[in-house]
Amino acid sequence: MRDVDYGEVRVTDHRGQDDLLSAGLGLAGLASTPRPFADPLNPTTEELRQRAIQTSWKGIADLGPLGGYGTVYGGVPEVPGREYQAFARIPGANAPHRVLLQVPDHFDRQKRCLVVTASSGSRGIYGAIALAGAWGLPHGCAVAYTDKGTGAGYFDYADNSGVGLDGRRAKRGETELEFQPSPAPSTAGIAVKQMNSGDNPEADWGQHVIQAAQFGLAMLDRAFPAEAPFTPQNTRIIATGLSNGGGAVLQAAGLDKDHFFAGVVALEPNVHVQGHGRAMYDYATEAAIWLPCALSAEHFASVPLARGPRGVPLPAWPVRCASLRAQGKLSGNTVTEQAEQARQYLHARGWTDEAMSTAASTTAFDLWRVIAAGYASSYLRRGATDMPCGFHYAPVDAKGLPGTADPAARAAWWADASGIPPGNGIGLLGGTSVSTDPTLIGSECLRALWTGDDHESQALRASVAATAVRLPRNDLPLWVVHGASDGLLPTVFSSEPYVAWLRDEGRQPIYWKVPHAQHFDAFLALPGFGDGHVPLLPYGYAALDRLWAHLYQGTAWPAEVPTPAAQPRGAGVLVSGMLDLP
Repeated sequence: MRDVDYGEVRVTDHRGQDDLLSAGLGLAGLASTPRPFADPLNPTTEELRQRAIQTSWKGIADLGPLGGYGTVYGGVPEVPGREYQAFARIPGANAPHRVLLQVPDHFDRQKRCLVVTASSGSRGIYGAIALAGAWGLPHGCAVAYTDKGTGAGYFDYADNSGVGLDGRRAKRGETELEFQPSPAPSTAGIAVKQMNSGDNPEADWGQHVIQAAQFGLAMLDRAFPAEAPFTPQNTRIIATGLSNGGGAVLQAAGLDKDHFFAGVVALEPNVHVQGHGRAMYDYATEAAIWLPCALSAEHFASVPLARGPRGVPLPAWPVRCASLRAQGKLSGNTVTEQAEQARQYLHARGWTDEAMSTAASTTAFDLWRVIAAGYASSYLRRGATDMPCGFHYAPVDAKGLPGTADPAARAAWWADASGIPPGNGIGLLGGTSVSTDPTLIGSECLRALWTGDDHESQALRASVAATAVRLPRNDLPLWVVHGASDGLLPTVFSSEPYVAWLRDEGRQPIYWKVPHAQHFDAFLALPGFGDGHVPLLPYGYAALDRLWAHLYQGTAWPAEVPTPAAQPRGAGVLVSGMLDLP
C-alpha cells in the first residue's frame, strides 16, 4: 500500500491565525455560532475547513458552559502544523474514502507516534477530531483520519455537482470528486456516498483505517525525509475512534496479524460480532416501530425528551400505540396499558429501561427511521433512485416540501452536514402513507428487510454479516469504553457481547461501562438532558493516557482497571469529582 499512488495529495500549512486543532477558533470560537462566509455562494476552502472542524467538534463534544470541557478535562491548545489530504480507494470500491494526516510542528521525531482514527457516525473527514486530534496532537503525535466511506460529499443531480478534494463544489468532469454516482436525471435528487455508492463501506471500515494509517506513514516520509522510512516497526500506531469510528478501529484490530497497531481504544463502538449481541440494523428497525409507544409508559414520565409541554407524550406516540393495537400486536385498551406492554416487549428483546430512557432523544428526533432507511440502502447497494421502501433524498424548503437546493446551503454541505440526511435543506422523503401514523409503513418495510426470507432480506443480512469483526491478535492492548446509559448503541447489544467474546477467546480487553454516560456528549448541553449524565470523552482520554504510559514510559499494561464510579452532573457545572477518574 505504501507504493500506491493516491493521486493528488493536497498539502496545506496551518499557522498564525489558523491551526490544526481548531482552525484558529480556540475553544470559545468552537463553542460559538459559526462565522458567516464572506460570499455564502462561494465559500473559500479555508472557510469550509474552519466550519467543518467547528461542526465536527460541536457534533461530538459538550462545549456548553456547564460541561467542563477545557476546565475539568480536555483542552484546545493552538497546534500549528501541516495537513496532507487525498482520496484513497479500497480495491473494487466504487467510491473513494477521504484520508487526511495532520502533522504538528512539534511532532516528536524521537517518539514517532501516529494516531489513526475514523469519523464518528456518518461524518466527514474531521469527524473524530474532538477525540483523536484533541488527544494526539498535544502529545506530539501525527493524526491520520479517514471518513471511512461516509461524509457529506453529497452529489446534487439538479446541477450535476459534487465535492472536490478542497471541499468546494465542482461539476462532474471538472475535477475528481469525493463521490460521483452513476448518471441519473436532473430530478433524481441527492445522492449520499455511504448510502448510494453501490458499495457497502461498513464492511470495509477496518481496511479504511489501515489505509489511513498507511497514508499517514507515507506522508510522514514526505514530511521528514531525513528520518524516513516511517514503518509500524519504528512508529507506534495508536488506533482510536468513537461510535461508528469505534467500530471501525475494532474492525481494523481484527485485521492486524502483523503487529501494525501498538494499541486500540474504542469508545461506544458500533461493533457487531456474528452470532453474539444484535446488529444495529436489527435493533434500530425494532426501535423505530416500538419505542414511540413504549416511551408513552408511565415509567418514562420524567425522562427528558420523552414528554412534550405539560408532561404530555409527543402526539405521534399514543398514535403508534393505537396502530400496534389495531394490528393485534398489543392488547391493552388504554394508552397506558398499551405503552406498558410495548415496554415489556422491548424488555424481552434485551432493551433496558436505562437504554430506552436515553433513546427518547433518538426517538423524538426520528433518528431510528433515518438511520435504518440510509443503512438499508447501503447494505443493498442502492443508488439515489432505487433506495429500499420508497425512500429518497431530495432538497426541501423550510416547510419540508420538495424543491430545489438553496445555493448557499449546497455550497456549505461538505462543512455543515452530518453525512446522513435530513438536515441542511435536504429531506428524507418517501416511505410514508396518508394516515394518522404516516411513518409506520416505511418503518415496517425496513423491519421486514431484516426479518424476511426473500432475496432482498437475504442480501441485506449478508451485507450486515460482512461487517462483523474478527478476533484481534492476542497481545494487542485493547480498551473499550462505553456509556452504561447509551440508548443509540446499547451496551447489551454491542460492547458487552464483543468483550465477552474476546474473553471467551482468551483475549484480555479492558472494559469500562461508565455509569451515567450516554451516546451523545453534545446532547448534554440540552436543557435538562445533561443533569442526569456525565460526558464519555474524558474516559476515552484517560484510557489513551494509560496506553501512552504503557508505550512510552514503560508502565505495565493492566489486566483490568476498575470502572470509575461516575456521578450525574446535576443542574450545576461539572466538577472533576463527578468523573471519578483515576
